[in-house]
Amino acid sequence: MSPGAALALKLVVTPLLIGAASLAGRRWGSAVGGWLIGIPFTSGPIVLFLALDHGPRFAASAAAGVMAGTASQAAFCLAYAWTAQRQGWGVSLAAATLAFAAATAVLDVAVLPVLALFVVMIVVLVVALFLMPGHATDGAERIDFPRWDIPARMIVATALVVVLTSAAPVLGPRLAGLLAPFPLYGTVLAVFAQRLQGPGPAVGVLRGLLLGLFAFAWFFLVLALLLPNGIAFAFGSAIVAALAVQGASLLAGRRLGLA
Repeated sequence: MSPGAALALKLVVTPLLIGAASLAGRRWGSAVGGWLIGIPFTSGPIVLFLALDHGPRFAASAAAGVMAGTASQAAFCLAYAWTAQRQGWGVSLAAATLAFAAATAVLDVAVLPVLALFVVMIVVLVVALFLMPGHATDGAERIDFPRWDIPARMIVATALVVVLTSAAPVLGPRLAGLLAPFPLYGTVLAVFAQRLQGPGPAVGVLRGLLLGLFAFAWFFLVLALLLPNGIAFAFGSAIVAALAVQGASLLAGRRLGLA
């Protein structure tokens, strides 16, 4: 894919995803908006480009690394959610970013087989969900959102994605790979939710994101295992697995009162 086509993809996919997640959050609750952005809309294409440019085996290793980022995202969610109980969005975001960086540093030196790593990620997600702050009433009071709200979310998210991906050659492949799982979409939704509605809806976004990360982990597990057998087969299988897990995670989360 040419640089122009890749940029065009970012400029189309990112605002559409943020707009859809924001509207879903208003209609069905902030947790649903967070759950929706758990789908690997950006990291999935990154692995695809790696497979096309550097070969399936290289991309399979990258997929395993991105899967490890599940734990970093869980650390981000926990740190933001608990800090938001007492602090504003700026301090909450700073604490979450530090937690993400600390988890990433640990993951950088921890080497596990792919299946063992996947099991650890699932355990991390389950524990993180039950360590999140208690459920707040989501949408108990009607909020009249300003007209600029969703356009601003779309612009901010798109700018962040373009800047970070454009900086990848400067950062180098190792650092860029470690930063790839950073929850940019979750950051935008959580910050706007806290800024306009308070900590409760922001926590709802992050709880939903944790639910969506089960599908994220499955997606990259399938890629890590199947990419050496063919790119099309691996991505087709990963998409089917992720969609199945995505639906099941939301259903289970609602039944357990987590979404």
